[in-house]
Formats: sequence, C-alpha cells, structure tokens
Amino acid sequence: MPEQNEQAEQSVGEFTLAGPLTTPSTAARTAPEPDETWPLPGGRAHVYYGTGNRGIVRPVLMADGFNLGPSDLAWLYEGLDGTFPLLTELRRRGRDVVLVGFDERSASLLDNAQTVTAAVHRTIAERLGGTRLMAGGFSMGGLVTRYALARMETQRMDHQTGVYFSWDTPHRGAYIPIGVQAFAHFIPVPNDFARQMSSPAARQMLWRHYDAMTGQNGIAPERREFLEHLSRVGDWPRIPRLLALANGRGDGTGIAVPPGETVLRSERVYPGTAFYAQAQGREVTVAELKRRFPQAEKTVTTGDFPELDGAPGGTLRSYGILAEALEKAGAEVDLRHPEICFVPTGSALAIRDLDQQKDLYARIEDIDPGESEVDDYTWSTTTTPHTAVTEELATWLMDRLPD
Repeated sequence: MPEQNEQAEQSVGEFTLAGPLTTPSTAARTAPEPDETWPLPGGRAHVYYGTGNRGIVRPVLMADGFNLGPSDLAWLYEGLDGTFPLLTELRRRGRDVVLVGFDERSASLLDNAQTVTAAVHRTIAERLGGTRLMAGGFSMGGLVTRYALARMETQRMDHQTGVYFSWDTPHRGAYIPIGVQAFAHFIPVPNDFARQMSSPAARQMLWRHYDAMTGQNGIAPERREFLEHLSRVGDWPRIPRLLALANGRGDGTGIAVPPGETVLRSERVYPGTAFYAQAQGREVTVAELKRRFPQAEKTVTTGDFPELDGAPGGTLRSYGILAEALEKAGAEVDLRHPEICFVPTGSALAIRDLDQQKDLYARIEDIDPGESEVDDYTWSTTTTPHTAVTEELATWLMDRLPD
C-alpha cells in the first residue's frame, strides 16, 4: 500500500496545462487532408486551398499555440473549425489556409519565429497573384508571428503581409497561479508538468514565473530578454494593419472566483494540499503543499499581486486539469473553481499592464482605443475559454480580411 501511494504521488505530473486548440484529441479525426504539406525549419505547415482555387491565391497564415511537444495540425484544424467553422468559412470565401506548427511548442519564441518566417517566405513563393497575406496566430502563435514579422521588417525582408492578427495572445503576459507552478516542482520526480512550466516559452510568456531553484516568483530572465528582443525590432510590425481579439470581456466583469477562497483541496494523494485564489496584499498564501513520499510541506506565498484568478479574460481550466490529474492518481478532491483567467483581456488587446488592480479590471470599452498598441481590437461579450473560436469573434476577423 505505501508503494502504491508513492507511485500515485509520482504519477500526478503526467499532464500539461493547455487550451482546447493545443490538446490532441483521442476521437476519430475529421480534418480534411491538406492540399500541400511543407517541411519547415523547426516545424511544418499544412495548406488548404480555398474553394475553387488550384493553388495559393488569397493566403491566411495561422500559427499554433503553446503546449509541450510537437504541433498536431490535424487537431488544430478541428479545433479551429469546431464550435464555429472558421476554416470552412474562410475557404468558402476563397481564402487559402496555411496552418503553421512547431516541432516543439514549448521552445523559445525566438526559435519558433524562424519557422513562421520560413512559412511566410514559402507562402509568398507559392502564391498565385498579388493578394497580400493575413498572418497571425492563436495564443503563443500570435506572439511568435508578431516578432517574426517585426524582425523581417528590421532585416528589410518583404513579408507582403497586409493584416496581422492575434487571437487571445498574451501580449502583456499570461497567468498561471504561482501555487500551481510551484506544485509542478513539488512532485518529487521529473514530470511533464514541470517541464512545461520550466520551458523557454513558459518563462517568456508568463507574467510572473515560479523559479524552482530559488522558490521565488517574479519576472523570468527569459521574459526580460524576449521583451528586449521585441524592442530591438520595433515591438510590432509597422507595415500591416494590426488586429487583436480577446476571449475575455471588455466591460471589466471578471470571473466569479472570490480572492482568498479555497479553489482546490486534495486528500488521500498529497493529503492536505490546498490552493487559494490570488488575493491582494503582501505574504498572501496561495498554496499549502504537502506530500508523504518523501514527506515534505511547503507554503507558497505572493506579494503585491492583483486578483488575477477572477480577472476579465480568456479562461483556462487550470484547476480543473490539475484536479483531474489528482483524481486519476486516486485522490479525493474538493474542486470549487475549475476555470480561472489565463490571458487577461488587457493583455490580449495590448492595452495597459497587469500589475495594478485598476488596470487589470478596467472597462476596456471606456478606454481611449489609442492606448492600445494595435490598430483595431475586439473582445467577447461573454467570458469564453482561451482561444475559443466563437461566431462573434470569427465574424469580426473575417470582415477585416485583406482585399
């Protein structure tokens, strides 16, 4: 029995935190076969011609988001064509879809930008006619494409992109609770979750990162370095029209997760371990971690954080995914809030920062649009999951396709 309990604790880390677009499905595949498949440096692309096209005529390039391991482009197609058939509708309108995936989605954004750059060059080389590209991505894919296009301009490469878009991209950073990050490293064996949280892409994108070596949380050096690289290439591409979409609300209404409240508690496996919604203040306890093999306890605190768990933004089942992993290992869980904010609305729209409560919960609809770094943006009228393709957001984007 003790051996079984030890194995149960060790097995908990066999999961990753990911949104619906980047988690492979076990169901039968429904994505069509691509018309072309391109090997690219550090990745590959699947190309789907628009209705009536016999080649690439009016291209829309879309880059994949963050997770551990390689992109699954068939599953990405299904995710983008699910609740609302975005790709089917684009192709019906005569647009050619170029889905760009990465050999390792958790690699440095700078490295994966090379893959996007190669995809842009290949798209231009294969295109029939002179229609300018729409290029962007979902979540991390929007950030990678932003950097790739800006760097191409700095290097005087003609990317021939008329419109750039980002869909729930963490321009100001993404949020995974510090207690959850710390738990990844509290598991006493190497595990997928810890690898994901320690990956270059996670360190670059997270607003605040938990350092397993020091036990401290703050802005990761890799994030500072990435932001410096962005600054060197002008922060944004300047030639295309810049569009941003957010899955969170824009009226300042957050998610019903009261600050300081217990969101998840585990018994039997990691017995007594508990996580609390982020509250304001100094030395705020966000997790009490306990294990038996080997026995250890750790209290995780934060200081001067706003109330991020319940902030307006695209949601991720951060605690729901963790609870499922614990239950699979044999734990009894008390899960009260499976979904929390992952990409705050202001982050997705590149408007203000996340450090202050007043900015995090600001009514975007009342802010001068000139405060954003993009040319045009939109948000969801209801809180929706991170990168969820809704009719409301998809229609807004398709209405802004380049001529």
